Amino acid sequence: MQGSNTDLIYSNPHSQVKDFTFDAQVVEVFPDMVSRSVPGYNTIIDTIGRLSLRYAKPNTKIYDLGCSLGAATLAMRRAITEDHVEIIGVDNSDAMVERCKMHVSAFKGKTPVTIVKDNIEIIEIENASIVVLNFTLQFIEKEKRQALMDKVFRGLVPGGILVLSEKITGQSETANELLIDLHHDFKRANGYSELEIAQKRTALENVMRPDTLAEHKTRLAQAGFGEVTPWFQCFNFTSMVAIKGEK
Repeated sequence: MQGSNTDLIYSNPHSQVKDFTFDAQVVEVFPDMVSRSVPGYNTIIDTIGRLSLRYAKPNTKIYDLGCSLGAATLAMRRAITEDHVEIIGVDNSDAMVERCKMHVSAFKGKTPVTIVKDNIEIIEIENASIVVLNFTLQFIEKEKRQALMDKVFRGLVPGGILVLSEKITGQSETANELLIDLHHDFKRANGYSELEIAQKRTALENVMRPDTLAEHKTRLAQAGFGEVTPWFQCFNFTSMVAIKGEK
């Protein structure tokens, strides 16, 4: 028997498939949706925690941009041992922010966390040792992505890192079709029907526009990052670490 928090949003035919939004309906099933849709999601979240243990600096801020329900925020809070570190989670969805605040308050930790509703394109980033964009940039308009990466770079302290996780497109049409097919197989294996896969793909077409890995690397280099290390890829999902130089 499927619980009320199982993702059934696209299980019935929609007369018109609307653009995907992070509304209250999505919030209710988001943990199930993301675990069944994003290969390696738990590994990525766990590793963001490990990276925060390594790179969090005392007297700095950590930003989780597009924090959704706070999975990355909580992973970092559990891992950080440095004093005088503040985590700031930012999301522009009222429903996400409300539920994220509940999640964060349910788990105690010495590192203070503030969850704010705001637009990540206009929020200030300053004195940051870590910035996380976990499957967030892909929902920003393409022409605005460079400015956001530039702002992140400027807001990081020397030696600070950006953790960027994204769905990507293949370098060629053949490669892209292969990655998409493998991802759809992954979703089928996790119980999604052909109808659900097709309707979810339609819902995302106008709101999620992924880049190639090369495009991400070029954008990060242009922002000023000297070191960009892709550390995870499964099908068309990847995560990378970009390090700001010490000088």
